[in-house]
Amino acid sequence: MAWSQDEERLLAQIESHLTDDDPRLAARLESFNERVVRKEAGDRKRAARAARAAGAGRRRRGPSRSTIIILVSWILIATLIATLLIMVFRNEAAALPM
Repeated sequence: MAWSQDEERLLAQIESHLTDDDPRLAARLESFNERVVRKEAGDRKRAARAARAAGAGRRRRGPSRSTIIILVSWILIATLIATLLIMVFRNEAAALPM
């Protein structure tokens, strides 16, 4: 429902009087309006993302960063242990006495 020109003019007058009378209230209302606008923009982005995901089907996500870091760490540890064992068994001083 659209506002008539008279209603818009009256609302603008009320807003200017409130701003002049109580600047703290005006600052709080402005902050609230900015938050509402940001929240609505975020909601629209989420809805668009959900629509794209639903329209494109489910895409398979790759492994997360932490999973990759853990996997690389295990591979590094296994490599170090294997290297240590090879070095120990090739050294004649480390050979078992017969």
